[in-house]
Formats: sequence, C-alpha cells, structure tokens
Amino acid sequence: MTHHLPIRVYYEDTDMAGIVYYANYLRYIERARSDWVREMGIDQLAMKAEGVVFAVRRVEADYIQPAVFDDMLDVETWATSIMPARMEMQQEVKRGDTVLFRAVVTIVCIAASGKPCRLPAKLRSIPV
Repeated sequence: MTHHLPIRVYYEDTDMAGIVYYANYLRYIERARSDWVREMGIDQLAMKAEGVVFAVRRVEADYIQPAVFDDMLDVETWATSIMPARMEMQQEVKRGDTVLFRAVVTIVCIAASGKPCRLPAKLRSIPV
C-alpha cells in the first residue's frame, strides 16, 4: 500500500540558491507519514493520551536532484518491514516520474517512560 501526498514548493521552502532547503525534505516526509498513519485509522492524539507516541529512530536520506520554487511534488510512503515495536518505511519525493529525494525511515513506539512499546495493532497487521 503506497500513500501519496501532494506538496507544492513555496518560496519559504527554498534557500538562497532557489532550491528546496535540504531539511525541508524531512518535513515533507514527516507530513506524509502523519497523513499515512491518519488514513490507517490511527489517532495519534489518542495514542499520546494513553502515553504512547511514535518516534523516528533512524533516517537514511539520499538527495538525488533539487526541487525548486512552485514545483508540484508527490511524496510516496510505504512500509517495507514491520516488527512488533519497529517499522521501516521507504519514502520518495518525486516531481512527475523523477525521484528527487529518497529516505529509509525507522519508526518506533515509545511509552511515556521512554521505553519501547508495541506498535498499534493496525500497523502490525499491514502486509509488506
């Protein structure tokens, strides 16, 4: 199951060279993951009220080509590995068919104590 999030590049997203500032790609993929989780029927506010939150454990990022002001981008997100307390996701930012940015992101669940805990059942049941 691949999730798609369209994003337009605004002037505020760019650096002095007129290209998307590198850290903004991390913001784009974070938005896409949040949307994907919401579409899976997982309420992160309810999770937090129960003392459980998602946390990024690791990001491996590859900046391939730049995006520029007013580009229309598509952030694709899909799970590649799901274990009881950890999920690995692949994310790509594309302009049309061209991949501009690629990341492998490891997500974990942590309790209020800071200790790892199980992912929500809806996530653990996703076929990968």
